[in-house]
Amino acid sequence: MQSGLYVALSSQMALEKRLNTIADNVANASTVGFRATGVKFEDIVSGLGEKSVSFASAGDTYLSTQVGPLRETGNPFDFVIQGDAWFAIETPRGPVMTRDGRFTMLETGELVTLEGYPVLDAGGAGILLDPQGGPPVAGADGTLRQEGNLAGAIGLYEFQPGLNFTRYGNSGIVPSGAPEPIVDRIDVGIAQGFVEDSNVNPVLEITRLIQVQRAFEHASSLMRDSESALDQAISALGPR
Repeated sequence: MQSGLYVALSSQMALEKRLNTIADNVANASTVGFRATGVKFEDIVSGLGEKSVSFASAGDTYLSTQVGPLRETGNPFDFVIQGDAWFAIETPRGPVMTRDGRFTMLETGELVTLEGYPVLDAGGAGILLDPQGGPPVAGADGTLRQEGNLAGAIGLYEFQPGLNFTRYGNSGIVPSGAPEPIVDRIDVGIAQGFVEDSNVNPVLEITRLIQVQRAFEHASSLMRDSESALDQAISALGPR
């Protein structure tokens, strides 16, 4: 069997993964707190010397570290992280990390996400506010005060998604281990009345989408040429 077929097939599999990743990025270009997904590939070499053949790896996904643009909303329940940190929320999958700081307060005083998931403090517990105390006022360190009284504190966590991470919803990331709470760091904080928009650049992603589609078509053409050459060889060398 010609090695060109295997090379083209591995290329198509890699391009399909890249295509799916770009499509997901474009679909979440307006999702608050969304971080774009990237894919990196490596060459897998089979054989030695002149007989060696390079194939594309399956690819590893990684999360972009670029901060999305900040947008002022004026909503006292909107929060944005300043620095390299994450919010933690409690979900059916356990604690999930997110940069989406659009929260709200239930009638019971519990601080939750728009989907109803509890927002966690630095100790991993839910945050309970005074339902009669009005909107909280947040300090840069995440502390929440109502009518001047300390009511709780939003937890900030140090978290590295690593390769081949698992998403939860649109902007959440499921941690593989226990994230570490951030305490007493002046380079990390919270601003109230803002949200962090998606860091996806739609124009750049669509340009990449066109490039990947063309590369996929080129790989398909290579496979057709390899199959045609193989058929011709069989016809020429086969029994007469």
